[in-house]
This record gives sequence, C-alpha cells and structure tokens, in this order.
Amino acid sequence: MKVNIRKISEETGFSMSTVSNALNRKKGVNKETAEKILKVAEELGYRVDEEITKIRFVIFRRNGLIIDDSTFHPSVIEGVEHQAKLMGYETVFCYVDIHDPDYQEQLYDILSDMQSAVVLLGTEMLEEDYEPYAGAKNRIILLDGRCDKYAFDSVLVNDMDAAAGAVEYLVEKGHTKIGYLRGEFRIQAFRSREAGYRQVMNQHGLPAKPEYTATVGTKIETAYQKMKEYLDHAKELPTAFFADTDVIAIGSMQAMKEYGYDIPGDISVIGFDNVAYGMVSDPPLSTVHVYKQELGARAVRELLSADRTDSKAKVKIQVCADFIERGSVKEITG
Repeated sequence: MKVNIRKISEETGFSMSTVSNALNRKKGVNKETAEKILKVAEELGYRVDEEITKIRFVIFRRNGLIIDDSTFHPSVIEGVEHQAKLMGYETVFCYVDIHDPDYQEQLYDILSDMQSAVVLLGTEMLEEDYEPYAGAKNRIILLDGRCDKYAFDSVLVNDMDAAAGAVEYLVEKGHTKIGYLRGEFRIQAFRSREAGYRQVMNQHGLPAKPEYTATVGTKIETAYQKMKEYLDHAKELPTAFFADTDVIAIGSMQAMKEYGYDIPGDISVIGFDNVAYGMVSDPPLSTVHVYKQELGARAVRELLSADRTDSKAKVKIQVCADFIERGSVKEITG
C-alpha cells in the first residue's frame, strides 16, 4: 500500500498541511516537529523524489590552520563551480565552523535539503567530526577528506603514494639522511604523507631519526618561527627534508637561509601541493603537483552520476599526483 501524507498525518497527529510542509522542507515548521515527521515518514517507507537543483559546496572549518591562507582550495572550488555549471547546476557555497553556536542548526538545514547535492570539503575534518554528515538525507560526497568509521563516496589525493614518490626521488639523488617537516595540525592527509615518507625510509633501510623531524606551523609565518626554534636546538641536520606542504617548506626554507644554510647546497627541500609562489621562491621549490581543479570537477561528476542514484555501495576515488623537479634539491655523488 502506497504511503501518503494522510497516513503520515494520522501516525504523527500533525495536520496534513504541517506534514506536507515538513516533507518539502518549507519554513514555518519547527525543528522538533519536522524531525518527528521525517522519522515517521522514513519508517513508513515514504520517499520524496525531489529533483536536485543545485550543488551545495560545504567548506568545513575547524581552526583555519589549513584552509584560511591556502591557495590550494580556491583551485578546487573553481573546479567544482566550473563542472557544476557545465552540467547545468548552480553552486552555493557554505562555510561551516564547528565552533559556531549555531553549527548544529546549519547542519540540519544543509543535510536535510533534498533539492541540493553536497560536496563536503573535509580537509580540516578529524575522525570525530564526520558523524552528523553520515546521516545526511541528501546526496553527499567527501572531497579531500578521510574517514575510517563512516563510509562516504569520496574523492581525494593519493597522498601516501605521492609522498613516497617524492622521498624516493631524494634517495635516487643520493640522500640517505632525509628529514620530515611535519605540520603540527595533524589532518588525515598529513598522516598519509608521513606514512609514505616512512615507507620509503624503511624500504631502503634508512633511519627516520626523531631528531630529523621538525614539527612546525602550517602557515608560512608559523612554519618560519617554529623552524627557527628547531634550528636553535638541532645538533645534527639531515641533508634533505620532505615537507607536508609547500607552505611549510617555504616558511622553513626562509628560516634555514637566515641561519646560514644554503638551499640546496647544504639542505635539499621538497614540498607538496605545487602552489604558484613555489615557482618563484628562492630557490624554486621541487614539489608534488596535485590536480586541484580535477579534484573538484571529479567530485561533482561522481556526485551527479546516474550510476550513484540507487547504489548503496560507497566509492572512494584517489587522484594521482605528479612530481615537479625544480631547483631545491641537490644531487649527492660518491
């Protein structure tokens, strides 16, 4: 028997007009009433087949240490907006800050809007942040984020393999004392990059000495300041560093140069992300190139794919990166 609004009205005790407004996410129905109606409707097997009319790009902010000054994310945003436009959809941008007093209300509005499909930028998200998004009523895809507890369709950079390739390049250049410029805010992407660094070190039997790891800030100025503190106490330096990001690499390089180290003459450095100003740093920074616009575009294509409409299986797509060789690495001979 087909479930209709009258049946839901009888089960909940609310009027048919209130039920209709709640099912169509119209204003004027308080949150508690709407949640009760939607819950009963779901239990009865009622489905509202609403057409998706827009892409809602949700930018999650935990502390801004990664996304606030990033040149990476504007390119991702451009990819999302361009692809959505090609497919005939408008893009609505939403910034949500986990520390905002009305954060939960914002989530309810975003995740219950059946006329929007959500691209969730999870760069700053930690494992415990994903729970409310797992219960989204609308279609959602995770971009540049990783979650082990809950399953999401997702598009992300193949961070571990890309980092491993960069460290392998240092080994091929003759480096055996390779350090790690470690971002102090440990997002999931950084953990994967560290795993790639350690994998190559282990494969070649090279020591990843604790004293070769410098934990620094994730902005240029904080990376610079923290690197100076590291150099104040360092008794031995590696011949090369792999950095979690270009921003970290460039800030740290400035500190090293102020302390009299030549790059790459004394210390080689590799970054990650291929931000534009890495090309004009002194020296130009060798780095891992991430296809930023393609990340955003791929997320939109996957989100709106007809194959995803009725599929319960979640798909994780990893976009590969390329290594860009510039002038910040010295080859060690002999």
